[in-house]
Amino acid sequence: MSNLVLYEVKERIGYITLNRPEKRNALSFEFVNEIKTVFKQAESDKNCKVIVLKANGEAFCAGADLAYLQQLQNNTDEENLTDSKNLMELFKMIYLSPKVVISQVNGPALAGGCGLATVCDFCFATPTSTFGYTEVKIGFLPAIVMVFLVRKLGEQTAKQILLTGDVMDAQKAFGIGLVNYLADESLIDEEVNKLATKLCKQASAQSLSFVKEMLNEVQNKTLDEGLNYAAEMNAKARKTDDCKRGIAAFLNKEKLTW
Repeated sequence: MSNLVLYEVKERIGYITLNRPEKRNALSFEFVNEIKTVFKQAESDKNCKVIVLKANGEAFCAGADLAYLQQLQNNTDEENLTDSKNLMELFKMIYLSPKVVISQVNGPALAGGCGLATVCDFCFATPTSTFGYTEVKIGFLPAIVMVFLVRKLGEQTAKQILLTGDVMDAQKAFGIGLVNYLADESLIDEEVNKLATKLCKQASAQSLSFVKEMLNEVQNKTLDEGLNYAAEMNAKARKTDDCKRGIAAFLNKEKLTW
């Protein structure tokens, strides 16, 4: 594997770093494949409990690579579908990951790059970061991310963002819920680390995984289906070693560090 995507673990936090700064970390088929490969590595790494997605250079991710966009015009329908599913698989992998994923955005996160940043469970940004789904301005579609964005923000806000294709500053992105936390550039590493460390020490990995799984599943169910599913998951959680350990510590008034 090349060094286009870097991976390291520090104190149970797995850092995945996009490392294509000369191309503003723009996406191509090969680049998306490498990101997927490293995410799989992080998910299977027992030393990694929380994943942080960040980038080297002036941009988090500027969307699709220019040469890549030119190539798409000559693709067959089958090639275009294969390519689209490749990006879909990456977004789905992040969204459904059993581990919490935090994006750390410096600079622009546009089009597919915006999708990459905001499909994560938490998104941190600096005040100078920008966000936007600009696809409609070049006759394209923010198709795949739309599925996640409607869940995240609701239909009306998603319409405003996707139909206008406007680029917004980090403060506006924070105001509509696209970004969870704002931090100065000099402090963003520290702030991301604080949340990741908190999750590592104060939350059960099994519980985090179950909560993520349930948040995805309950949205597709009726009220009764959702409640029955929740009761089943509640019962399932009680059998886990993490739950038994947590209850024992609580009853014995012991401080628990996961």
